[in-house]
Formats: sequence, C-alpha cells, structure tokens
Amino acid sequence: MGPPSSSGFYVSRAVAVLLAGLAAALLLALAVLAALYGRCARVPPSELLHRGVPGAAPSRPRTQEEPRPTGHTRPTREPAGTATPGSGRPPGPWDQLRLPPWLVPLHYELELWPRLRPNESWAPTLTFTGRVNITVRCTVATARLLLHSLFLECESAEVRGPLSPGTGDRPAGRVPVDDVWVAFDTQYLVLELGGALQPGGRYVLQLSFSGLVYQDLREGLFFNVYTDQGERRALLASQMEPTFARSVFPCFDEPALKATFNITIIHHPSYVALSNMPKLGQSARRDTNGSTWTVTTFSTTPHMPTYLVALAICDYAHVDRTERGKEIRIWARKDAIANGNADFALNLTGPIFSFLEDLFNISYPLPKTDIIALPTFDNSAMENWGLLIFDESLLLMQPNDQVTDKKAVISFILSHEIGHQWFGNLVTMNWWNDIWLKEGFASYFEFGVINYFNPKFPRNEIFFSNILHNVLSEDHALVSRAVSMKVENFTETSEINELFDLFTYNKSYLKTFSYSNAEQDDLWRHFQMVIDDQNKILLPATVKSIMDSWTHQSGFPVITLNVSTGAIEQEPFYLGKVKNETLLTHNDTWIVPILWIKNGITQSLVWLDKSSKIFPEMQVSAYDHDWVILNLNMTGYYRVNYDTLGWKKLNQQLEKDPKAIPVIHRLQLIDDAFSLSKNNYIEIETALDLTKYLAEEDEIIVWYAVLVNLVTKDLVFDANSYDIYPLLKKYLLKRLISIWNMYSTVIRENVAVLQDDYLALVALEKLFETACWLGLEDCLQLSRELFKNWANHPENEIPSPIKSVILCYGIALGSEEEWDFLLNMYANKTKEEERIQLAYAMSCSKDPWILNRYMEYAITASPFAFNETNIIEVVAASEVGRYIAKDFLVNNWQAVSERYGTQSLVTLMYIIGRTISTDLQITETNWKRLPKNVWLIRCEVAWEELHGTKLNKAEKTRFKAVVMGGRAGRGDRNSV
Repeated sequence: MGPPSSSGFYVSRAVAVLLAGLAAALLLALAVLAALYGRCARVPPSELLHRGVPGAAPSRPRTQEEPRPTGHTRPTREPAGTATPGSGRPPGPWDQLRLPPWLVPLHYELELWPRLRPNESWAPTLTFTGRVNITVRCTVATARLLLHSLFLECESAEVRGPLSPGTGDRPAGRVPVDDVWVAFDTQYLVLELGGALQPGGRYVLQLSFSGLVYQDLREGLFFNVYTDQGERRALLASQMEPTFARSVFPCFDEPALKATFNITIIHHPSYVALSNMPKLGQSARRDTNGSTWTVTTFSTTPHMPTYLVALAICDYAHVDRTERGKEIRIWARKDAIANGNADFALNLTGPIFSFLEDLFNISYPLPKTDIIALPTFDNSAMENWGLLIFDESLLLMQPNDQVTDKKAVISFILSHEIGHQWFGNLVTMNWWNDIWLKEGFASYFEFGVINYFNPKFPRNEIFFSNILHNVLSEDHALVSRAVSMKVENFTETSEINELFDLFTYNKSYLKTFSYSNAEQDDLWRHFQMVIDDQNKILLPATVKSIMDSWTHQSGFPVITLNVSTGAIEQEPFYLGKVKNETLLTHNDTWIVPILWIKNGITQSLVWLDKSSKIFPEMQVSAYDHDWVILNLNMTGYYRVNYDTLGWKKLNQQLEKDPKAIPVIHRLQLIDDAFSLSKNNYIEIETALDLTKYLAEEDEIIVWYAVLVNLVTKDLVFDANSYDIYPLLKKYLLKRLISIWNMYSTVIRENVAVLQDDYLALVALEKLFETACWLGLEDCLQLSRELFKNWANHPENEIPSPIKSVILCYGIALGSEEEWDFLLNMYANKTKEEERIQLAYAMSCSKDPWILNRYMEYAITASPFAFNETNIIEVVAASEVGRYIAKDFLVNNWQAVSERYGTQSLVTLMYIIGRTISTDLQITETNWKRLPKNVWLIRCEVAWEELHGTKLNKAEKTRFKAVVMGGRAGRGDRNSV
C-alpha cells in the first residue's frame, strides 16, 4: 500500500529479492520485491512501539450497551492512574517488545459494537464497545498474563479454567484477577492473578472493553464520510496491519500467534456487516435506550494472525459472480455499482483466483471473497483474508478512465492482493523482519499473473520504469536497514526457468507451511533441497549464503566491466560516491549472478562471488564492432558501469543501429549512465554521448528515461539554469521532433488507440510537458486547441495522460477569461484529485495580478476554500509565481502562517530563496519582516544543504546568535 507515483503506478517503497541465484538465479527475485513492498506502505512495529502510545487502565464495569464518552483526538499521554514500569514497577517482561512465550492463543470469540448510525452529523470520533473470550494454552506456569492493548479502556477482566475436555471444554474453575494495569511503552495489558496457570492447561481470558473510532485515520477501526445518491453517508472499516488489532480488541498481536476467530458485529439495521467469513446468522438486540440493533455472526475463520482480522459496516451495493463454486462480491457506493464502475474488477478477480489455484495446486481455502472499495483508504489496498479492502481509486473504473493507465493499475493491485491469499495469509512470516517473504512473493506473482493474461504486455520495461527505477534511485549502501525489513534484488533467467519450475518450489513451500508461519531460512532450505536433488546446475555457494549476501546487508553493488581485459569489479553504490572512507561500512561482497549479452546474443550465466574476477569471454577489441551489456533484461539488482572503451562501443552501436540493442537495454544504458554521472562514478559527458542518437528513437519509454534525467524539476525551476535553456532547447528539439509528431498526431486523430499502450500512458505527460517548456510551437498550439475545445464543450474531455499539461499551458497562454473559467470549474468539482489538478493549473498564469489575487483568495475568507493544497506554495513553485510569491510572503507572512502553519513559511523561504542569486536581490527583499524563528530554521536547512552534513552544536549556536540577535548582537539576516 502506498501513494500513487507520478507515473500512475502505486508502489510503496519495497518489493524485492527472490530468485536469483538459486538454480542460477531463481533467487534474486524477491529483493526488488520486498524493498518496494510497498504497494503496501506499512509502519514498522518497532516504530509504533516507540511512539509512547498508551493503553488503558481498568475502571468500573460497564454494560456492553453503554457507550464510552467521546473525544476528538487519541490520547498522547499516559492515562491518569495507569501504572507502568516507569512508575514504580520493577523491570520485567513488560519491558520487552516481544510477548513472553507463556501463553499460546487458540481461539477468539470476538464481539464488536461500533455506534455508527445513519443520518447523523458525524463527530470526528465514534465510540465502540466489545467483548472477547480468548482460549489459550499455558506453556509455562505463570501468575502474570501479558497481551496487547492500545487506546482501549478495559472494563472487566476474568480468567476461567482450566478447561475440562471431558465436559465439553467447560471451565473447571476460575482464577482470581488481582490487578490489571498497562505497560505504557510496550502496549501490554498486564493481568496479575491470584493463582498460577499450569503448563498444558487451557484457559479462557474474558475481557470487556471500549474505545474510539476515528474518521479516516486508517488505524484499527475508522470511518469514512462520503456522498452517495446525493446524500451524505458514513461507513466503518478496519485496518489491523501491522499492529493495530490491539487498538480494536485485546489480543496476542504478533504474526506467529495464529488462532481461529468467531466474529460477531452489532450494527444499525440499515447497514450491512462484512467480515472475513460468510454470515452465519442474524438476530436483534435492544440497547439501554430501547433502540434496536442487528447482531450479525460469522463462521469460524481458519487459523490466521490478528493483523488479518477484518470488518466493515456500510450502506453499499455489490456485484457478484461465482468462480469454481465460491462467491466473489465487490462492494462499492450504490452510484458506482449502478454505473458499472466495479464490473472490470469483478470480471478480472475470478480468473486471477483460478490461475493462482492452478499454479500452486492449492485451492483458495475460504468459501467466499468480499472486496470493498472505500471512499478514503490512503490510495492503498489490504489483503485481509476473505475481505480485501481497497481505496476506490484503485478498484473502480470511471467512464473517463479508458485512455488512462487505470486498467493496468487495477490489474496489478488486484493480482498483488489476491497473491497474498496464499503468500501472507496461508503462509505467514514468523515476524515482521521477514515481511518481504509475503510482499516479495505477492509482487513477483502480480507480474506473472499480468503476463499470463496479457502475453504482449512489456513486462520488463514496465517493471523497470515503475518499480526498479524508483528503488535504485532511493537505495544505497548507507541506508540503515538491510533486507530482513526491506528487500532489494530481483533476477530471473529463462535458462534457469527451463530447468527448475519456480512454481514447484512455491507449491512445496506453501503446502509445508499452510496455516503456519515461516522465516526466510525456511524458504532457502526448500530451494536447497531442489538444488541438491539435481546435478545439472552448480551454484558457487549454498542458497542461504547467496541470499544472505543480499538480505543481510543494505544497498546494492555497482558492477564495473573493463572490456579491454574482461575484468569485473564490484563495489557498494553510494549516493554522491562518498569520499570519506570512515563512512564506508561494507566489508562484504554480494554473490552476483550476471546474465549478459554480446552483440545482442545471450551468453552463459557467470557468477561474481568476490570483489573482482576476470572473464576473458567479455573482452572486446578497439578495432572490431563488438559490444557487451551486462544485466540481461535488467533482472539483476545492480548498476552497471563500463570502462571508456565499453561506453564508446555502446555509443557507436546506438548511432549505427539503435534497434540492435533491445528497448529494455536502451532504457538501462540511459538510466545507469545518468545515475552514475550524478553520483560521481563517471563524467556527465559519457551519459550525454548516449543521447546523440535520439532522433532515431521511437520508443516513448526510452524518451521518458532521457527526459526525467535531463529535464529535472531543479533544472526547470532554477533561475541560474537560463544559460543552459537555449542550449538544451536546440539540442533536444532537433531530436525530439520525430517522437513528438508521432504522438501529437495520435492525440489529434485517434487518442483511443492509446488505451492499451501502457508505456505511452505513463510517458506522454513528460513528453508534452518538455515539448511545451522548450517552446515547441506545435505543442503550444495543441494546448490552446484542446483547452478551448474543452472549455466550449466540457463533454469533450482533455485526454487524461496530458490533462495537467494542457490545463497549465491553457492558463499560461490565456487571459483572465480562461483563469476565471477554471476557477468556476474548481468550485463545482467534488473529487479532491480533480480539485488539486485545477488548483495547480491556475498557478500557471503569467499575469502577476492574477496570481496575487489567487493567493489573496487562499488566505482570506473567500468563497473558495482551497483546502486541498497550500496555494501559496503552489504559486511559489510556478514560473512567474516564484517572484510574485516573494513579495506576497513578506507582506502577508502572518496571514500565511495562520492559514498554513509556521512550517509552511520555512518551505516557502526555501522555494523563493532559490530565485535570489545577487546581493541586490537580497537587499531589495525586506526579509527582516519575517519571524526570527523561521529564519533560524531556514538558515540551518540551507547550510546543511550546502555542505551536505548536519550542523554541529557550535555551528547551531552561531546561527542562533546571528539570526536571533543573541551574543553577536546584530541579527544580520541579510548576511546570513
């Protein structure tokens, strides 16, 4: 789960290492997969446990009917009267982040009663009450019980047992509970007993509790308020992963502690209740005020961890189908269902389930699947067993989504979350450090599924442009964590796949650990068994050794080939190629499977299992026409560098016949070269040489790679780049005109042909944005045409991939009339995404008075709320607005601070400060009117950016003295 990328692909930050070196490379495939695991951005449990979140102290018993008084924010301090280790308790097991192994949960009887009612003016919070009976097995005699609880008020606690098997598991007695308290830092509810539980005995913990439901928080229980059929409505849903189940009910909230669940939801009769399993029955219950509520019970779940418990209470409609005898339902707003917005996802879901069942030879174990589309779910999705939860933007097709990448996005994310029904739900990681086991596999198979249904889908190019490029850009050897929390390799080879059926390994792994838990070494053992059972493939080390070299250290290597000698070296990749040797913490090397091509022909796999090695077969002569490219199909997780002759040979081939080098490798060469030059591994001239052939390049995704590296936001914004602009314009326009003519013709004549061209949908915006920025007259004219046609006939939608560009240049080339038209369109839009797009477009005006009025609207009580984004920052980031915003900020800083906060002033100073490059500009700007604390923060940030390091204590003192007028006595902000 994660925010959408600019390309329209939703990725997180982590998906990566599986099958590269096994059987010769089967294993580097989960290492890009878990580092990006993010399609599902999660908060690490350790981070949650160090937030200082409180639990709750016991209080007088309260009946299940009585609601708890509401509040508006979660408590940020320990509740009054709560006892914790830091307040008189001696050190003990409550100080540890992991539960003691004294109790094993077997079964939960869980009842939840959220007080969600229709037709209300919903406050920021709702109350809920609940009861849970947890059957546990005692493994060690103990008179103290620990389980997780967060933001819950414990109403009552009892322990019954031991259970007597011969009497239908009736409790043989009761164990007194002498005290109940909360371990504040580690989120434990601690029960002090009047007697000890005995090893081997089974007991029932009976707890009553209450808590709060927050709007749009997406932690534990939360609710959305939305509009459907012209009415404001509300729904409630859950998000338990990674450690939010404890904020919904007291539980043993660790992934290895699987149990079965019987879930009961009490809800208003006008709502539908959903959970992991099918509905078992319904009854009615009256509360203390005489109101009638519906009690919905659900069938018993399979063994599963607490983070997969799911529920939803909604007034939704659904579409359904049956796949191999099992019901699939997609729930959404009634308007969306009536308009057919869920049909695409429904028709895709069943075939994906069938494909994966056949692939793994393991049937989906639940009798049904519900998928619910929430109005707000942070652009994410969650794989809860039997009840998948999606942000509706990632599941529903809108009528104007045909010429977008929406179908591909829905296909990928559905495949990913359905893949989790086996990898993650059926087999679960033992602890969160191995989260990549589930995220990596799910991400790997999402590409496999899409490739199966769309054999012509450009899988390698899409994986690179939407996933691998982002990971390689962000990861480096000085990151703080290695793969056990984030994974970083992905390799796959047809040579190996012919010998080893990857899916056979997965079947064995899945069957062995079904309804159980696994660690990464369990996977390596299964792979090793297959390797040991054959004699055709020889690995340079054990599977575990190969994979540990990737998963136990951070970053990735740069592989450098000297084609004159055939020597290959590896070194860790550093941002900026750090010169300070004390920072270089990597003493180990990676065991790297290297697939490569020579003159376009695939060569035999080689292994680089030391810092350097010579491969004579990789030598080429300065006098022949041979060329070599390492990292076939970009399936290895590393950058590739070459000696001078190696780069020269590749450049010559591109100028002679670029099509001889496959598209994926033209992408690779551009991306590697610019990244290496940016980080001081090679000169920028080497990267630029690779662009000389571009007049012959007709693949838009390659152009995209060139443009994102050459025409960066910094270049576009930096006032000091004006000397570069005419040179870049002349150089690029001469080469860009061919690809521009190709796609501008498509836009004018038949834009619908793009709906299945995913790479074009991803890359078009950057192409149009650059062409217009460079002043290509045809681009400017097309912008005028499309904007005018849409303004006169709003039913003629601007093609979605280029809409932001057309709106911006329609305003930049227009007058007050066009700007006012867009403002009215903004006022009539209800979707946040559309309003943000229009807000940014209005900042593109080149009329200073219009931009000044725009900012005045933002900080005054105008009819236009502009709540979606910071308008002052938006204007300051525009071509003309950066200069207008400077004076506006100086004259209105207090109003801006009240509207957007003090931190916004710091951000604005950073943005605006980049337009000031002379002493005269500094003198002309009345900076002294800005508050000193803003100056202090900005100066510290500027110094740290300039020097690439943090200020030390002495330097901070000096800055404070100068800026704040301290001991230095001057407060000379201009000189600062």
